[in-house]
Amino acid sequence: MSPVAVRLSLVAAILIAAGSGCVSRRFTVISDPPGALVEVDGQRIGVTPVSMDFTYYGTRNITLSKPGYQTLAVEQPQRTPWYQIFPFEFFSDNFALTHITDRHVFNYRLVPSSPDSENPGSLIERGRNFRSQAQIPQ
Repeated sequence: MSPVAVRLSLVAAILIAAGSGCVSRRFTVISDPPGALVEVDGQRIGVTPVSMDFTYYGTRNITLSKPGYQTLAVEQPQRTPWYQIFPFEFFSDNFALTHITDRHVFNYRLVPSSPDSENPGSLIERGRNFRSQAQIPQ
């Protein structure tokens, strides 16, 4: 083989290897009971169980809310795996010989809200709001 052919073969092999590496990151939020509205970093992503792809690791602000239950706000850390720490991330993202999947599952239990624990004034105000919403304008 000529030196030019060897160089071209080497370049082709590097380009093929560079296109083969891939890391997919996804987390799932599950609640007990299911059906809670989920916000991640202030963005609504859906109702539990719900999944979301992400690019960066770090601490996420997750809020779960459901009628009849107390709103739950959590600062949820996501640890960075060793293969995503500099300089290893360059090789795992670009030259891994297989597809790498990183999945996280966060489970939360919602606490029922009790009207007894609320301020009686707020309970009356809620009743007025329900009444005004039920009235049909004529």
